[in-house]
Amino acid sequence: MAAISRRLELTESPEAGVRREVLKETGIEVKVNDLTGVYKNTTRGIVALVFRCEPTGGTERTSAESTAVAWLTPDEVAAQMSEVYAIRLLDALDEAGPHVRSYDGRQLLTA
Repeated sequence: MAAISRRLELTESPEAGVRREVLKETGIEVKVNDLTGVYKNTTRGIVALVFRCEPTGGTERTSAESTAVAWLTPDEVAAQMSEVYAIRLLDALDEAGPHVRSYDGRQLLTA
């Protein structure tokens, strides 16, 4: 599972941006599937869209924008990542989405 967070180019679709950024940062080519969540950072005014993807090719590698590429179990995600990023990946595994959540830059806010 990859946690990629970047801006879209003006002329590209969200799906094309996901494919571009995942390839650039991890070396992995992906097929973009479902939107699994919308996450708003209320402090910075940023909204992130998260999609479930499946690898289709490429070779895992790091880049100038990534320090590691790893495949993690849900328990490892919860243990190794901060809450606001872990929940995005865990939500992507949940078929009940898409989820809509807000956070203050550090922790999730309750509805």
